[in-house]
Amino acid sequence: MLFGAGSIALTVVVIASRRTSTANAEPAVTGDRASIFSLGDSRKLRQELESARGELTLARAQYERANKIIQYSTKYGITAGMAGKVFDASLRESIDPELAFRLVRLESEFNEHAISKVGAVGLTQLMPSTARQYQKGVTREQLFNGETNLRVGFRYLRTLLDMYKGNVNLALLAYNRGEDAVWRDVRAGINPGNGYDRSVMRDYKGKGLMQ
Repeated sequence: MLFGAGSIALTVVVIASRRTSTANAEPAVTGDRASIFSLGDSRKLRQELESARGELTLARAQYERANKIIQYSTKYGITAGMAGKVFDASLRESIDPELAFRLVRLESEFNEHAISKVGAVGLTQLMPSTARQYQKGVTREQLFNGETNLRVGFRYLRTLLDMYKGNVNLALLAYNRGEDAVWRDVRAGINPGNGYDRSVMRDYKGKGLMQ
């Protein structure tokens, strides 16, 4: 409804602009001068329409983002601010937002200050040594910042998804157990699963990466 109204409003503005231009026009001129004025007005009108179309596209994108954030905020029982952080960070790293929210929920329950028994920290439960492979010089304290933690954590997950050629289960297991442990089991013909991937992916139908 919002964008339908916006489109109608835009059409009304364009028509009104045309009528105003006609009403205020100077007496008609003939010949080359008339052609020049006509081309100039047409070019200006096209530029105005392109500008309006760009503004409408931006408004639509902002509306869709806000709508998604509200949906995730409601679904996971978190603030819109937190939902916005996870949503935006996942898109920047081309991670499917649904998978991103599932991972953060399981890892930290959306607690920026979460610390595991083995020393993993923050929303995506990163080990500082692992985080520094994806952001040089990042400190343990910096990983308690939500935006920083999400950016590095999702970048790590994206790397694993690429490494395992889009196999979400293996990527998640490597995220949880480490790449070496997963590769060792795969080479030995052993199922590397420990239940972590199933916990994240229960009823998940996506492919991990944004299409």
